[in-house]
Formats: sequence, structure tokens, C-alpha cells
Amino acid sequence: MTIRIAMWSGPRNISTAMMRSFGARADCAVSDEPFYGAFLADSGEDHPMAAETIEDMDCTWSSVLAAQSGDAPGGLPIWYQKHMPHHMVGPVSILDMPHHSHAFLIRAPERVVASYRNKNELRDPEMLGFAQLKRYFEAEYSRSGRVPPVVDSDDILANPERTLSKLCDALDIPWTAGMLSWRKGPHPTDGVWGAHWYDKVNASTGFSGPRTQVPVLDGPYAEIADACREDYEALAAFRL
Repeated sequence: MTIRIAMWSGPRNISTAMMRSFGARADCAVSDEPFYGAFLADSGEDHPMAAETIEDMDCTWSSVLAAQSGDAPGGLPIWYQKHMPHHMVGPVSILDMPHHSHAFLIRAPERVVASYRNKNELRDPEMLGFAQLKRYFEAEYSRSGRVPPVVDSDDILANPERTLSKLCDALDIPWTAGMLSWRKGPHPTDGVWGAHWYDKVNASTGFSGPRTQVPVLDGPYAEIADACREDYEALAAFRL
């Protein structure tokens, strides 16, 4: 039986480092944003490497869902899937994934804004997915009757072993210290867009350590972060 972990996150949220961490496990396959191509094809968003991503990926919502709901690649017992709720603009949602174990990765909006603006145009709060992430959390809570696990990137970076071991326990999988390090450079499981987005994680071999002071923003960037604050804090109240 495959344990499918759907980790829901916004962009610029150490989500790729988390994928690296789970991918370092000998018992775990990983998928990198499998609905991203469908999102780009349907939304028309002009993201970096959008054309290359659409060309490379399955962009049919139903067939992506079917693939992600099947057996893990290589017949491995655990399958970690990196997902973003603001990509789910088509006919598929978290409610179509009842046989996944859902978890939520959050990060202070100031940190997300400061990172995202260096990689792509940031027009509005919806591009960061905080509201969508909260809606998905509430949907899974209502469906399952259980509080799904929430982890904060600051907690992971401050103490990876403690936070990840709590996450593994919440997901009913064994903790392994192998999750603390990974091979440097691009990985075969990375999406093609990694050439634009993944420079820092590609240079890493593990979690980078605790973050320092929260970035100070101004103008429209501060307004976007402020607009995400309430949803972030609502989720942070449930973090492990």
C-alpha cells in the first residue's frame, strides 16, 4: 500500500528543500508540482519557463490526478508530492484526493514576498497562495475530522530534526536522519522550471539554518505581505 503525502505550500517556502529532504529517504519517491503544467496552460500566467513547462508536462487535470493517486514510482512505499493550492484552477481540488495524507507548509509572508519578488513579477496576494492554502486546510479538516499537520519553515530551519520528526509522526511514517542532507545540484525529479527557481537549493546539501530578522518591506510589497498576514496566522496557530 502506497502512503501518498500531499504537501501543500505556497511559492518560495523551502518547498523544494522539503522535497529534497523526503527524496533523500530510501523508501520515498517524490513529485515536483505535478499540476503546474495544467495550471500554466489553463491560466495563461506568464511565469518564467512557462512554455518549456507546458511542453514537458502532462497538462490534463484528470490524468495528472489519476497518476498521483496510483502507485508510487519505483514501487516505493511512500510518495511525497509537492503541491500548490493556487495552481488548482481546473476541475481538480484537494477533495479529489481523499486517499492522500495531506500536510501544509507555511512561511511568514514577509519572507515569501522578499524571495518571490527576486524571481518573478508579484502583482497581488493571490499569487502567493495564502488564502488558497487556508481554504484547503479547512476543507481537509472538515473532510477528515482531524487537524492536518502544519509545519512552519522557520521551525524547520531552526531545528530540522525536531520539526521533521514531529511531521513524520503526524504522517504515520518513521523518522530517519537521512532526511537532513541530500546530494548537491539539480535532481532528476526536479521540474524543468528548476533551472530558473532552484539555484539556492541546488547549491545546498541540507537545511540552511535558522533565519535572521524578518525582512522589512515597503510600498506595494508591504501591502501584499499585510494582505497575507491573517491567513498565515490562522494556519500558524495549528503548526506542529
